[in-house]
Amino acid sequence: MSLKKLNIMLADDDMDDCGFFKKALAALPLSTHLSVVNDGEQLMQLLTTETNELPDVLFLDLNMPRKNGMECLAEIKQNAKLKDLSVVIFSTSNDDAVMRKLFKDGAHIYIHKPGDFKQLKEVINNAIPIASEKVFTTSHVNYVFNA
Repeated sequence: MSLKKLNIMLADDDMDDCGFFKKALAALPLSTHLSVVNDGEQLMQLLTTETNELPDVLFLDLNMPRKNGMECLAEIKQNAKLKDLSVVIFSTSNDDAVMRKLFKDGAHIYIHKPGDFKQLKEVINNAIPIASEKVFTTSHVNYVFNA
């Protein structure tokens, strides 16, 4: 993984999950900057604004107000500027059919939100190098991290 500061974005409307994620990310030996948005419309507005730098990795929750994660993923993958954005689905759902659809629609990593802090740190630490280096673009492999 490169030594540059990684720009990470979390799109999640659950404030407890956002706080848990922030603490886990801060506890990792990675140089990161975290931005948080709390609904899908806010996410898409930020991503499509010309003045904003795209994140290296987007952690995307599925159940958000105003526009859900599936809708956001579809828009991201249909937008020429965004289509190569690394999207990590970060959800409480463990539904195989939902995971298959998300992978088909362009997600490459799926994390089932863990309830344990140590597990959360581990899955984030495993996902970021894969997503930020875009390992999946050459291997066409999908990753599922369950904690």
